[in-house]
Amino acid sequence: MSRVLIVDDDPAIRDVVRIALSRDGFETAEAPDGAAALLRFASMQPDLIVLDVMLPEMDGTDVCRALRRHSTVPILFLSSRDAEVDRVVGLEIGGDDYLTKPFSPRELVARVRALLRRAGQMTVHTTGHTTAHPTGQPRAERRAEPLVHGRLRLDTETLRVTWDGQDVALTATELGVLRTLMARPGRVFSRDELMDRAYATERVVSDRTIDSHIRRVRAKFARLGAAPIETLPAFGYRLAACD
Repeated sequence: MSRVLIVDDDPAIRDVVRIALSRDGFETAEAPDGAAALLRFASMQPDLIVLDVMLPEMDGTDVCRALRRHSTVPILFLSSRDAEVDRVVGLEIGGDDYLTKPFSPRELVARVRALLRRAGQMTVHTTGHTTAHPTGQPRAERRAEPLVHGRLRLDTETLRVTWDGQDVALTATELGVLRTLMARPGRVFSRDELMDRAYATERVVSDRTIDSHIRRVRAKFARLGAAPIETLPAFGYRLAACD
């Protein structure tokens, strides 16, 4: 059972989110403000956080920045503001998705499930398990092959990303972008294609949204002296040489 931390200063909103997630089988916990959220996170270690942007004293963006110093837990922002700049800022600082109020509880659950699938929290791994062979003899299921491109490696089961053996911590959406590019090395993906393949839900988001995720991925690899994503002006992005 996946654990979700709900952070909102409005008890009514927390109730709506809690009921929707509980009905879908999630374990939930709540926090009314940013400071309480950080304490609850430390004790609960949730698999995902539903995080309101506008919180008293310590707002959601500050909570996100604090968490991103040591965690890649998926974060779904909630906000009453629908301006593009607000969505982009939320994604730039490390959020994985952004949902505006009022929202459909069904859509919220769908986005939570999509983010968890991408983060690997709802994937049943088969390593070490057995299945029946046609002869009646059990046989071990095959482990999914990792994606490897030069010094860049993505383990498709554990979702561990490394560059030359060094770990690179990516959020769920950043991982979706990189996995899409690595699955078809050499292919140029337009922004629309990346949004369709790497984003949590099927909906319209702006070019700036996917660009924000690309910038964050590049910044994380740049710390290791790597540049695995190439821009082709007017066309889109592709996986660069990683030798």
